[in-house]
Amino acid sequence: MAILNLGSINADMVYAMPHLPAPGETLAAGGLQKFLGGKGANMSVAATRAGSEVKHIGAVGADGIWAVERLADYGVDVEHVARLDTPTGHAIIAVDQDGENLIVLYPGANRELTMAQLDRAFAQAVPGDILVLQNETNLQAEAAERGKAKGLRVCYAAAPFDAAAVQAVLPHLDFLILNEVEAEQLRQATGKTPADLGVRDVIITLGAKGARHIDGASGAVLDVPALPVTAVDTTGAGDTFTGYVLSALDRGLSMADAMAEAARAGALMVTRRGTADVIPTRQEVADAQF
Repeated sequence: MAILNLGSINADMVYAMPHLPAPGETLAAGGLQKFLGGKGANMSVAATRAGSEVKHIGAVGADGIWAVERLADYGVDVEHVARLDTPTGHAIIAVDQDGENLIVLYPGANRELTMAQLDRAFAQAVPGDILVLQNETNLQAEAAERGKAKGLRVCYAAAPFDAAAVQAVLPHLDFLILNEVEAEQLRQATGKTPADLGVRDVIITLGAKGARHIDGASGAVLDVPALPVTAVDTTGAGDTFTGYVLSALDRGLSMADAMAEAARAGALMVTRRGTADVIPTRQEVADAQF
């Protein structure tokens, strides 16, 4: 099977900071690195490194050809990545000495995907493939609806969080992944708990406490603890977790085993500085000592 990812592709400019800047504060960075990023690209690389065939649906500008080439070098299928006149999306990421981050995001070409792209990508999909979406592109609801009609397993990673965007795709979802804060924001917007959303599988990531799976049919709850590591950069850890969960499910693992593998990948990821370029391989995840 395959994973189709309607996802963002960004240039991530990562600044090492003594602390995260306060409003009105001018603060000198101690270093600068440029990485391939975007939640979509991160998830595509993670799922590929975890062992799945991944087809990325996205867009870049003329300034982003390097990003497409790098995705391809990492094994991601980039046939459905368009080259546009609009500048490539980018993120300015400040990371403090404790690994916490602050992100300013410019969507750019990520918000100019076309229905023709979707149609071409879905023409190659087969029932049972996984479709994953995030809130960094346009056409999310359209893709979710078409994916559901095609028999794909539709997953939404609800970040950057917007309650209206989540509600637009909810009727078509098989799988929803969000963090603890986003889960509460969605409850306030809908009046429903995660178990009552009508989604078959819901995962709530809990940071240092791990992650929780809620079975939408039975209401059963599965908690997977986080692993003890010293974080140097939390950027991309959630995307790594998501990519690994989806790949493990694509490879036939149970939800419990998928989440356990993803927890190891996420734990290893926070010990590295960077985004897509430093996402660990499945062998690295298996060999890691915690």
